[in-house]
Amino acid sequence: MVEHDHEATRSGVPWLMLAMATIGFAVNFWAWALISPVGPLFRSSGQLGELTEFDVSLLVAVPVVVGSLGRIIAGSLTDRYGGRVMFPVISGLTIIPVLFIGFFALNSYALLLVAGFFLGIAGTVFAVGVPFVNAWFPPAQRGLAIGIFGAGMGGTAISALTTVQLFEKAAALPFLITAALLAVYTVASWLILRDAPGRVVPTTSMVQRLKANITLPVTWQAGILYSIAFGGYVAFSVYLPAYLITEHGLDAADASLRMAGFVVVAVIARPIGGAMADKVGAIPVLGVVFAVTAVCAAMAAGNPPLHAGGTVAFLAMAAALGAGSGAVFALIAQVTDPARVGGVTGIVGAAGGLGGFVPPLIMGYVYGRFDSYAIGLWLLAIAAALTLALTFGPVRRLAAEAGAH
Repeated sequence: MVEHDHEATRSGVPWLMLAMATIGFAVNFWAWALISPVGPLFRSSGQLGELTEFDVSLLVAVPVVVGSLGRIIAGSLTDRYGGRVMFPVISGLTIIPVLFIGFFALNSYALLLVAGFFLGIAGTVFAVGVPFVNAWFPPAQRGLAIGIFGAGMGGTAISALTTVQLFEKAAALPFLITAALLAVYTVASWLILRDAPGRVVPTTSMVQRLKANITLPVTWQAGILYSIAFGGYVAFSVYLPAYLITEHGLDAADASLRMAGFVVVAVIARPIGGAMADKVGAIPVLGVVFAVTAVCAAMAAGNPPLHAGGTVAFLAMAAALGAGSGAVFALIAQVTDPARVGGVTGIVGAAGGLGGFVPPLIMGYVYGRFDSYAIGLWLLAIAAALTLALTFGPVRRLAAEAGAH
């Protein structure tokens, strides 16, 4: 970092940049999650024809996988061009599929799949924000700062709370409102955002950087941790309404409200996880996270009534997954060269998103075959237990070698 960073820090500019990045993350994630709340409605209304549980799962999962894989490219482009360019570009591009859904795709399953593919662009914004925020803050504050930025994933909660109600008033309304907010943010971010002084621009090609970053131990280790922590969060945030409607007989509005509660708990826990990782180290935080996740997933697999343990299991899991998502990026900030944070974040973010893509498809398939969600929840419990072992093995050794506590 160059000397006038200290002036910038005192002037509060980093916190303004963090606030703008977090707002951008929230608005883009709001857009990214627009299909999920209305997926079950399409099945019950029949306006797209006869849809199976798997069809609905695929519909809500397509934006997730595209947004996840796209992070690899977005992270590398951010290392090269900076968040000051990439935030408005991604926000502006996302307006197109949002409006396309609202005005052209609502009566066609095939068009919704195509639009969902391009809606995935919004999900790449995460890999823009992490290196952007990381560069503005000193190492001792990065876990907290990236955790606060990560709370922007609460955009999915806004989507869950508002989309069904707005959709029932006028089908195009949630898409119009989101497109308008994206347009406002595109202009505001172009005018306000600035990259951190002293940002190091890589000179090698994207392919060379990608190859170099993939071979780093932190990339694949953090990728596994994040695929369970954030992947678990994404999976529940997109699939929980369908699960609650099918398994517990709730209506769509009640299910979306409960899903929003899950999301809010995870969002609040994320900066707490990052701040705790700054203070006591990422490894102890991640250890607690995966232990709690394993226990709560096993509890949920027994399908206890929501009033008798079911709600507690899901909310405790939400807190653990949110804190874990914050702690993983605190770990990355502690052990990675700042010039490579964008590239590493992109790959790790992709792993997390893919971790969210697979479970809804498995849950839909398993339910279709066995009329039970328990198998999917047991698989999550086993995966969390294995990740706990990874945390206290190779990941702890990596952190020790890098001098991270």
